[in-house]
Formats: sequence, C-alpha cells, structure tokens
Amino acid sequence: MPILTRNLPDPLPAIHPLPEYAVDGDRLRRYQDMKAALQVPWMGVVTMAYAHYPTFFDTFWEALKPAATSQAYVDAARRIRNTAEDHVRDGLSAPPIAERLADMGYGAREIDNIRAMIEIFSHGNTTYYPLVMAVTLLIEGHEIGSAAEIGPPANAHAPDSDVPFVLMEPHHADPPTRAVYDDIKSTLGLPFVNTDYRALARWPSYFAMAWQDLKPQVGTPPHRAIADAVHENAIEAALNLPNPHGLAPGDLIAAAEQDATHDEVRQMCRLFHYLIPELIANVAFFRAQFLTR
Repeated sequence: MPILTRNLPDPLPAIHPLPEYAVDGDRLRRYQDMKAALQVPWMGVVTMAYAHYPTFFDTFWEALKPAATSQAYVDAARRIRNTAEDHVRDGLSAPPIAERLADMGYGAREIDNIRAMIEIFSHGNTTYYPLVMAVTLLIEGHEIGSAAEIGPPANAHAPDSDVPFVLMEPHHADPPTRAVYDDIKSTLGLPFVNTDYRALARWPSYFAMAWQDLKPQVGTPPHRAIADAVHENAIEAALNLPNPHGLAPGDLIAAAEQDATHDEVRQMCRLFHYLIPELIANVAFFRAQFLTR
C-alpha cells in the first residue's frame, strides 16, 4: 500500500486559484518562472491554487525548482506518462475518433490541432505531477528525496506546437457545452472544470463526442487502476526527487501556517492529489482515441 492514499476530501475544500490575468509583480514573475522551468504554456489550476498561499508557494518553489529543471525529473515525468498510456491501451476501450470527426466535416488541420492540444496536456500534466506529489507528501509530514546532486539539467522536452492556447470558459460557452461541463463535474466529482477540458472544448462537437466515449469508463475498475498506477509512480518519483535545499515537512508546514491553517492548506493539497491521477488517465484516453484505428 502506498504511503499516501487517494481519498477525495469530504466536504470538498474551498480553493482560490489566482488566474494568470489577475496577477502582476512578483507573483507574475513566479508564474512565468514556473512555466519556463517546467516547459509548459499554462499555469495549472493546482499551482494557481497554491499561489493563494504566497509563503507556502514561494517556499516550495525556491527549494524544489532545481530538481524540477533536472533531466532526472523529466525522466520521472515521462515514466508517469508512459504508465498512464500503457494502462489505457491495455485496460480501456478508446474508440477511434479521427474518422468520425472527418465525417462531421473536420479538416485535417483541425484534427491535427486537436491532437497537438492533447499532446500539450499529456506532457504538461505529467510534468507538473511529481512537483505536486512532492508538495503533498511534505504537507502531509513525509520526507522527500535527499541532498544528492541534481544531475544534468533537462533538455528541451515540451511538444513542438504552435496551436493557439484558447480556453472555452463557462461564460463563453453555449448551453450544450455548459451542459457537458456540468456533466464532467458531476461525473468526476470536480468543483471546477480543468484547463484541459476548457481548452479541448474550443472544438465543442469534438469534445462532446470524446467525453461521451470516456464517461462510461470513468470509475470502472480499469479506470481506477490507471489512476492508482499513476499515483504510485508519482510517489516513487517524489520520494527520490533530489532535495538539495533539504526542504523538510516542518519547513513547508510552517510556511503554510503563515498564510492559513495547516489543515486548510492540507485539504486543498489533498483535493488535487486525488484529482490529478484521474485527469492524467483521461487525457491519456483522449490521446489513445487518435492512435487507434
């Protein structure tokens, strides 16, 4: 049994993500630094929720950034991605979708853009996740890593894509897309709609079809097994993450308590700790829909 189990907090904690458009000064520079270091084009809801607690955010990022920019970190993230995709291929049925989109009138360029957007999230979610797991372990009182040398810095690892990063916010969406969002939240137990889903809903008819393919498999034993395997891989990655500044649980808990109570921050971390493995599994499913024939 892993040292940290996945349990959805009950009741769900309030989260307060600070969106990129609403920050400036030092906080904006932190966001830009994190995106550049992780080679991702967006701040995840999880890290924007962390940013609501500035001392907590600054403490973990200053300590863990050197590890997060190492090749060892990128290799660990890639293993998590491979785990999810292997399990989806072996355990779930991902109906081919490209031909159905073509039959609806989607052109080759549109289909390529959807695939490129999925690649961004397939890479990005698994790149965020070892960091998120390390933070969660620390706030729960577990030691991570060691003062071992970091090793070589990461090579370029982000997808080479110029697809515009456009989010379909709920207030932009028409009633059918808002209904899909409500269905996603109800089915997945989400208090919000992840960035991934809002980006893919830029193509509403595609996204409605993809979600209807995925929905019957959510919560099934094979689907849960994928999330559990991703979770266990991330624990292993975080426990072996180099920790050159020696960030200890007490350090991060003390930082969190300068912003809020330990329990408030811990419950927020627990929510994302539960949700992210399932999100990785779902994006792996969307990717598999374009790989099957």
